[in-house]
Amino acid sequence: MIRLTNAQVWVHDQDEALAFYTDKLGMEVRADVTLPEMDFRWLRVGPVAQPDVGIVLMAIPGPPVMDAETAEQVRALMSKGFAGTIFLTTDDCQAAHAELVSRGVEFTEEPEERPYGIDSAFRDPSGNSIRLTQVKEMATA
Repeated sequence: MIRLTNAQVWVHDQDEALAFYTDKLGMEVRADVTLPEMDFRWLRVGPVAQPDVGIVLMAIPGPPVMDAETAEQVRALMSKGFAGTIFLTTDDCQAAHAELVSRGVEFTEEPEERPYGIDSAFRDPSGNSIRLTQVKEMATA
């Protein structure tokens, strides 16, 4: 059986991302391991209620992993919110929105009724797009 354990997002500053995902979104640290000999930090957070799922907050690497031109392209996509999206669900989008706003999260899209539920959006400090959705039960055919 194949299972999802981690997904990765690029971040400009791992400490800033860590503070955002833990202090503002309420996630917990799953791993924070630095390998100085490789100039590498494995930083993984995740929702408290889902201990087997994590988001790796990965610093944009330099050579030989990524050349300068590619790194700049990644940064440009991140600044526009197009380097990927994290999809979060909640049972009450309005309440979750209010809670996150009280913690300083700035929404780019306020909660709005859609055919699939109530949907909203915000970005992390690196520009990554995050959707927060209260999914409506859909009738099956």
